Amino acid sequence: MESGDRLSDLSGELNWTPNIWQGVTVESDKYRDRIDALRQVGARIRFISFEPLISDAGKLDLTDVDWAIVGGESGSQARPMELEWILSIKEQCERQNVTFYFKQWDGPNKKKAGRILLGQTWDAMPPISAK
Repeated sequence: MESGDRLSDLSGELNWTPNIWQGVTVESDKYRDRIDALRQVGARIRFISFEPLISDAGKLDLTDVDWAIVGGESGSQARPMELEWILSIKEQCERQNVTFYFKQWDGPNKKKAGRILLGQTWDAMPPISAK
């Protein structure tokens, strides 16, 4: 069963109260179909976790998505994350009015790698009062 199918199956069984946020993980363009499944749930806040981001996510349709979290893989076997992949997601979020959050760079020591992107941290949360 595909992850999007599982999400669709569960969605109808849940009572989507305002405090329930639903997210999907999209670590590469191979998993963009999960975003379509996310759009179908009744959650007040829908988010995508692009972590660990292990390749370019490609062109994204972020319709009905509130928040995007981007982060690299950590640990001794961490795969590299490219700046251009992050910036592509950030720019698409800006164009489509989606809140952007940068969690961390990749590498064996996430504290050492840090969270600074373009000279600052990106800590925005989705506006929940608008819905």
